[in-house]
Amino acid sequence: MEKLLKMEIIAKEEGFFLIAVSGENEISRIAFDPVLKKLDFIDENELSGFIQQNEYQLRKILHMKRPETYIVGFTLPFVLTDKKDVAAYNDLNNIVILDRLDGDNIITVRKTGLKGLMEIYTDGSFSKKKGKGGFAVILKSAEGKYTLNTYGTKEKSSSLIELLAAIKGLELTSDEKRVRIVTDSQYVRKGLTEWIVNWRRNNWLTASGTRVKNIKHWKYFDSLSENKYIEFKYVKAHSDQFENTMADLYAKDMAER
Repeated sequence: MEKLLKMEIIAKEEGFFLIAVSGENEISRIAFDPVLKKLDFIDENELSGFIQQNEYQLRKILHMKRPETYIVGFTLPFVLTDKKDVAAYNDLNNIVILDRLDGDNIITVRKTGLKGLMEIYTDGSFSKKKGKGGFAVILKSAEGKYTLNTYGTKEKSSSLIELLAAIKGLELTSDEKRVRIVTDSQYVRKGLTEWIVNWRRNNWLTASGTRVKNIKHWKYFDSLSENKYIEFKYVKAHSDQFENTMADLYAKDMAER
């Protein structure tokens, strides 16, 4: 269950910022030192209990916010998922699932995925020598048939190039309701299954109050995921996994051309 909350920095005292976290009917105050990363819970009520049960998620938001952006009056809408299995999400061997079929937005984690899915293997590369990038998308049908797609790009950010590869994968499989994206990019995996939940709520601003990087591409990626079931499988770069290795080689080739 997701709970929509809002935090507001209401005071500063001796290095701590007093923050009011509000839900539908309750307010719970916390104190946080962004330098020492110390967090204290001030109130004892139902909302405070919920926040403490999901402290790790709250800490990720507070820690990602740059210390200099802690300013009295700052507000931030955010979402906490009740009893989220953080260890399972952080286990890169697990598959993270985004299920948006039938208008839902359900995110779960499993050891194994569904059988018979179209698989999308992606990789991106940037060549400093050539000053340009390239990416490859390998599609593997349920029957085991491969289709190779390669592209060049003028983008210089490796993370953005990885995102472009995943976007292209969804474009190429627009007729498929259920797909699996296999990538070595945590930026792609976490972006669509973790970060984007709060970005949407916060008008595409980060916890520091700055615009999300590559916002145009993230919004497009988000729209492509509508009414789809997407599994995200992480594969370690240069791990000799066949399809990932091939995607890596073709991406580098496009960047070097």
